[in-house]
Amino acid sequence: MKLATLKIDQLDGALVVVDKMMTKYVTVPDIALTLQFALDHWTDIAPQLESVYQSLNEGQCASRPFDPGLMDAPLPRAYQWLDGSAYLSHVERVRKARGAELPSSLFDDPLMYQGASDHLLAARDPIVAGKEEWGIDFEDVEVGVGKEDAAEHIKLLVLINDVSLRNLIPGELAKGFGFIQGKPASAFSPVAVTPDELAPAWKDSKLHLPLFVFWNEILFGQANAGTDMQFDFSQLISHAAKTRCLSAGTILGSGTVSNYDQTAGCSCIVEKRVIEVVETGAPITGFMRYGDRVRIEMLDAEGRSIFGAIEQVVKPWQ
Repeated sequence: MKLATLKIDQLDGALVVVDKMMTKYVTVPDIALTLQFALDHWTDIAPQLESVYQSLNEGQCASRPFDPGLMDAPLPRAYQWLDGSAYLSHVERVRKARGAELPSSLFDDPLMYQGASDHLLAARDPIVAGKEEWGIDFEDVEVGVGKEDAAEHIKLLVLINDVSLRNLIPGELAKGFGFIQGKPASAFSPVAVTPDELAPAWKDSKLHLPLFVFWNEILFGQANAGTDMQFDFSQLISHAAKTRCLSAGTILGSGTVSNYDQTAGCSCIVEKRVIEVVETGAPITGFMRYGDRVRIEMLDAEGRSIFGAIEQVVKPWQ
């Protein structure tokens, strides 16, 4: 089934069920007011939401036209947001550009950091940055919303634009204490989807479909999310749960989707730049500027949008 969160005058929005074609939706206040509440009581609530989903698809319940612009992030705020680095082609390229070897431990022990989750952006919210010189970059990942440490606890999948301010990150990492300013609020696709809805593309805790990225309406990348993924979502969950509990609603990212096949393009600007460094000795592609637009979307085998598109424009602080 497909779920979303309607923007209302409440911090966590209102949970809605969206039909398969993403043309209509229905609110479900008698079942769950918010997605977080649904996740907290998933065993009891999921079957009720599934029943509404089937009725909605069959035209048996009153509904409203679906407008992605009216939707918030599926979870407007979350207890925890963890992003891994499951695609070693991305890690290898970045390290090669600066002359660093890839540690052998990365083949068994994924990189992961904890990002801010108190305010998550909707699919149409702008990317707001104080200065263009901060190196504004999109970074497109697929995300599992999981609980505990096993594949069967992955309840929903979404797309995310994990925005990075590349020119702020090196100074932060040099302190040895991780990201703060270099990782502003991330944006989510308007719709979250249960894994069963993705069959047969969802296999072995991986989503085997290309992720399309457009920068100013020009195709920038179409890397397949199921290809060259060193760590699947069940492995990432297990890694994250090594020393902490993962509450219902924990958001877990795969990191930048990347393929060794360079004809697939790139899912973030910095990867394109490091390829240029390796090939020519210097980066050619610049970072995003005010007014630039990014669109991120995944299509099914029939060419239909699965999660809806993330469409953002870069704006300065007002």
